[in-house]
Parts: sequence; structure tokens; C-alpha cells
Amino acid sequence: MMVNNKISIPAREVSVRKEVDVLVVGGGPSGIMAAQAAAEDGLKVALIESRSFVGGNMTIGLPILGFLGQKGNQIIKGLPQKFIDRLAAQQAASEHRPCPLHMSITLVEPEAVKAVALEVLVESGVDVLLYAFCVDVIMEGDALRGVVIESKAGREVILAKVVIDTTGDADVAYRAGVPTEQGNEKGGMQPPTMMFCLGGVDTEKLRHSITEEPRTYLTDFIPNEYFGQNQQFIVVGLRNLMQQAKAEGYKLPTERTIVITGLRQGEVWVNMSSVQGVNGVDPQSLSHGEIKGREQIKEIHRYLMHYVPGFEESYFSKTAPFLGIRETRRIVGQYVMNRDDIMGCGRFEDAIAVASYPLDLHHPEGGGCTLEWCGDCYDIPYRSLVPLQVENLLVAGRCISTTHEAMSAIRVMAPCMAMGEAAGRAAKLAVRDGVRPSKLDVQKLRAELLETGAYLNAPALTASATS
Repeated sequence: MMVNNKISIPAREVSVRKEVDVLVVGGGPSGIMAAQAAAEDGLKVALIESRSFVGGNMTIGLPILGFLGQKGNQIIKGLPQKFIDRLAAQQAASEHRPCPLHMSITLVEPEAVKAVALEVLVESGVDVLLYAFCVDVIMEGDALRGVVIESKAGREVILAKVVIDTTGDADVAYRAGVPTEQGNEKGGMQPPTMMFCLGGVDTEKLRHSITEEPRTYLTDFIPNEYFGQNQQFIVVGLRNLMQQAKAEGYKLPTERTIVITGLRQGEVWVNMSSVQGVNGVDPQSLSHGEIKGREQIKEIHRYLMHYVPGFEESYFSKTAPFLGIRETRRIVGQYVMNRDDIMGCGRFEDAIAVASYPLDLHHPEGGGCTLEWCGDCYDIPYRSLVPLQVENLLVAGRCISTTHEAMSAIRVMAPCMAMGEAAGRAAKLAVRDGVRPSKLDVQKLRAELLETGAYLNAPALTASATS
């Protein structure tokens, strides 16, 4: 019987599919690293993913940003670097290329990511379960005991001593009752992008045109001579061409041209669709974003063919397998990273990763973007991975405890991979030592991270570290 548009569903028994030491929910960049780290010395680790593949945003045509810092030094190492090394051994990843705008770009082949990521997980002994959604949680008081999954097999439970939420959307944390925030002070979130790929692009013509005609092909922040030195690159800008096209009737959703050369000759990925107002945790809104994003592709391609050198003979190749979401929920954790932590190069006693990517806010309205650099790097504290109110849970990736502004900096893939490794090692130590993750000896975690090849700044106490 329906009352006030709601229906009561009778309680029922649900089978326990498995019990594990550590359960990782979400198989994106942070989840892969978390599961591998947690399983490193033989714990029983499982990873669930709702799609038919792992890799997350590494599979949609984006380069990985942030392995290098603003001073050119490598600040993301450890398991993330080993993953890139495995891709590079198959000619499926580039070196880390310094970039004046993004600090660094690392090109990866999306299809290779899917295969290599699965290989890494299977070799590590991780029990991978695809096609499974987390739909609820099992709580005992304030402690998370496991998650309820839904699949074609029906509803089941996976029990775990520690759960790591690497969904990007804080799905587990939200269902467990962790306080969450979403968007800016008005609830506005950075718009998503439907990435797509073009073939037949004369990338040499493109880069030489930018190098030789800087007044015509003006890029944002990246000097034109950069393109003369790099055969694989990212272009951000050409605003004058966009304005001309719009004046001549083109319907373009952004202010900037953003194209990224692929690893294959003549291949370019395009990061130019933008659908304002999409709520990435609402299926109707996501469906709207998918529809509008795909609708925008035809006009963007038409613009590139008629205004940007090298695209004259280009042809549509493929779209990303899903909409690229920049922002949804963020947990409220033991510490909330803020703008000052980013711009002030914040240092923390409990730092478990280092990042250097700038504040990069794609405006919720209007199609613009704001970037600000701190000049060096900043720490990510363990406390921002530890949620309030719920025990036995860690969070890694873009949905850690930050403000709207700070999230725009830590959300890119290299820092998310580093957070994933830290969360996985923290979960493993918590299980081995018989403590809750919130009570973990963080200095022991930091020591293991350093011993296994991760990069951390020397400890430093600041106002941020003691607040």
C-alpha cells in the first residue's frame, strides 16, 4: 500500500556472500591502489565495482594529472608509479611530462588500463566482483560491519573488518550516516564532461600552428614554445577562435578549447562538453547529463574541423564509457581540508600523501574556469580520510573531507591514487594491529609508506597541523 508516495518493503533475510578482512568499494584509480596495498601481505581483500571493468576515470580518455609538483619534482610515487611502469612496458603510458598549467600530464591508453588494472588486482590476490552495486550498509552501533550489494544474483551482504569507500561519490559513507556535503554554498557543483575521441587529426600541424602563430592560436598559461618541444601535448585555450565561432552561430558549451593528444598517431581526446546542473548522485540528472553531453559532441567536432588547424580531416572515433564527473558528495571527516591548506602549502604531522595540483574550479554556471597555484606542494592529512560518526571506514579519492574549493585541487587522478594506497595500507595495519582505523598509529603508516616507495614531505608543524 502506498502512503505519501512511499511504499513499505517487508524485511527479509539476505545471504552473506563472503567475509573478508578489507572490502574496497569502487574500482577507480584510488580503489585499485587501495586493494593492492591492503592485500600486499596476505590479508583477505575484496573489491566490488558496478561496471564491467575497473579503472574508473583512467578509462575515459583523460591524462593523469599531478605526478609532478609545481617545482618539477616527482611527488607521487609508490604503487601509482609502479602501475604507470606496467602500462609503459606495453607502450600504454607516457613519461610524466611537465606542464605549466597542470604541473604534469601522463598519457595512458584507456583500454590497456582496464586490462592491466585487473591483472594487478588478480596477481595481488584481490577477490574482484564486477557488476555489483553497494545499496546499503550493515551497522553495529557506530561501527560499519559490511555492505549490502545488489546484482543480477539479487541482494547479498559482504562483511568486512574495514571498508574503504573509493566510489568517488561517498556512496558507502553516505549510507552509513557519515555527514556529507555537496557543491558550493549554493549547492552548485562543477559540471561534468562527456569525453570523446577523434581520429585522423594532424597533430603536427596543430602544434606547429600554435608555435608559429601565437597571436592567432593563443593558449591559456602554456607558452607557445612548449608545443614546439612536445609531440604529445594538451591544448587549453584558443578562446578567440571559440568567440569567433560563437559569433558565427556555433552553440558551444565552454569558453576554452581543450584537446589532448592520444598515444596513437592521429588520435585526440576532446574535453569540451559541459552540462551545467548535473547531480552526479541522481540517476535522472545523470541521464540528462549523458544525453546532453552526447548531443554537444557533434557541434564541438564541427567547430574543431572548421576553426582549429589539424582537425580538417578528423573523424569521430568513440565516446567515453561514462560521463566524467568532477564533483558530488564529500564526507565530513576528522579534518576538513580548505583553501588555505592548498594555497598556503599546508604541512601536517599525519600527512599520508603530497599533491601539487592547483585549485581548478569549473564554474557551476557559465562555462568558465578559475585556476590558482600555490607555488609548491601541500600535504593531504590522514584525518581527512577518516569520517566522523562511523568507525571501521576509510574514504579515499575526490570525496575525502574537504571544502568545495579544496576538492577542486585534490580531485585529479595522481593524488587520488596516492590516497588509495595510503587508505589500503592503513586498513591493513588496522586489521593486523586489531585497532579501528580512527585510532591507528599514523606514524607507523607513514613509515610503511616511505619504506614501500611513497613520497612524503619531511614532517612539519604548522597552524594547519595543530588545528
